[in-house]
Amino acid sequence: MRIGVLGAGNMAEALATQWAGKGHEVRIGARTPAKAVALAERIGAGATGGTLREAAEFGDVVLLAVWHEGVPDVLRQAGPLAGRVLIDCTNPMEPPFAGLKTDGGPSAARRIADATGARVVKAFNLCHESVWRMAPPVFGGRPLGVPLCGDDADALAAVRTLVADLGCVPMDGGGLDRAGLLEAATAFVVGLWVAGEDPRAMLPPPERAVGEPVRTSDMTA
Repeated sequence: MRIGVLGAGNMAEALATQWAGKGHEVRIGARTPAKAVALAERIGAGATGGTLREAAEFGDVVLLAVWHEGVPDVLRQAGPLAGRVLIDCTNPMEPPFAGLKTDGGPSAARRIADATGARVVKAFNLCHESVWRMAPPVFGGRPLGVPLCGDDADALAAVRTLVADLGCVPMDGGGLDRAGLLEAATAFVVGLWVAGEDPRAMLPPPERAVGEPVRTSDMTA
């Protein structure tokens, strides 16, 4: 698969390194092309670097891996993305993780989809970049699950392949309308981690997690 990466930071490096090592063709793009070239040289495995537009045009799948604040300018420089498969791993949050920068409006993923016309899949935003450097990310003998939110079946299939290539398990998170829930969950969980809490402790085992479904309308009848 040809993967264009928008960004040359830690997330871009972690994911691109893994995918290049699995035989995918990777092209890095950055607002400072020299940084993209330097990252590609560190990655090796045939990776190349250049401008944001070059990376966007190159990829069958495009990874958007920049800070939330830089998204509008990066998308502008990347050029047309309509109809393309675009993975959004951005997080519209900041300390103290009391809310999201998108509060009161659509999710970051929805805004990106509306601005570009791309087939956006929200993914890889729940974990620190150090997790994506693991080969593979396995904890307690269980491969890491990666929730995906998206509306396009072909786009989701492509991203599932890339998740599996990391040694992870793709999880169906629903349509893109649920991306906001994933973004909010990330901010909440990160806030717990920063506070020294273990978010795993708040989740019961699956057999105890969900009782018999009850409609809220029945509860008030």
